[in-house]
Amino acid sequence: MHLGGNIGKALLPIVETMSETDAAVVELSSFQLISMRKSPDVAVITNISPNHLDVHGTMEEYIDAKCNLIRHQNAFSKTVLNADNEETMKLAPMVRGTLVKFSLSGNTDRGAFLRDDGMLCYIDKGKVTEIVHKEDIRIPGIHNVDNYLTAISAVWGEVSIESIVNTAMTFGGVEHRIEFVREVDGVKWYNDSIATSPTRVMAGLNSFDQKIIIIAGGYDKKIPYEPMADTVNEKVKILILLGATGPKIEKAVTSSPLYPESGLKIVRVKTLEEAVEQANILSKPGDVVSLSPASASFDLYVNFEERGKHFKRLVNEL
Repeated sequence: MHLGGNIGKALLPIVETMSETDAAVVELSSFQLISMRKSPDVAVITNISPNHLDVHGTMEEYIDAKCNLIRHQNAFSKTVLNADNEETMKLAPMVRGTLVKFSLSGNTDRGAFLRDDGMLCYIDKGKVTEIVHKEDIRIPGIHNVDNYLTAISAVWGEVSIESIVNTAMTFGGVEHRIEFVREVDGVKWYNDSIATSPTRVMAGLNSFDQKIIIIAGGYDKKIPYEPMADTVNEKVKILILLGATGPKIEKAVTSSPLYPESGLKIVRVKTLEEAVEQANILSKPGDVVSLSPASASFDLYVNFEERGKHFKRLVNEL
């Protein structure tokens, strides 16, 4: 088993060591998909929402790039789509092989879904198989329940239920994805540097059952921030902004009808060092602080990993 692409490591340097029986799990960006002329045996599209419009120019071009993931599949392939995402389901007519759909709302006749009682299940040909309860998943957040439904749909029939359950109960998550850094004076600090879009920020915010402090802003990918404005007003108590997208995020958030009554405090800074300093000053015991950029890192860092590591160094120095 090999893990690579945007997660793990580059696989091309080791491709000659792979055998025909090896499997590779690869996360591909829309940049890589643009020129793709071969599709994988199992293709997964988790959602489609505005992203990387600084490169693609239009939403239509962005979606067309994603279509290459399934465009060249055959009758023996598997395609996994998000039944709860309207734009993703528009790709269903393109599927040539087996279509599997995952859903938090139970909206699927083949695939993994979340039942009303909190049990993650798989349905196929009318048969429902119980797998694991959402409360037994180690990493928090409804978005991680969604992630497990996605993974279960992708590996069903190839991986045992026992292995799926064991992973759900023991896997602690990966670096830069709502990663717990440390607790300082009763304040918990999290690194969610990979949250480079409004969709990912909203998923992170929904992981907490209280209003939190977030640090946001960065390189401008030309995407709209209005979709996350209401959630920020509902879930954030202090919004610390920096980078090129800081003003855009502030405009979207303050234009929300929820803003006047939200009690949201907005703080503007120029550097991540200053952002961490302000968060430390303004936070109180019981608070949660998260680096949740909603933006790429290219204005100040090479990538989101470098930004996340810098954030963790600053927090560990408090």
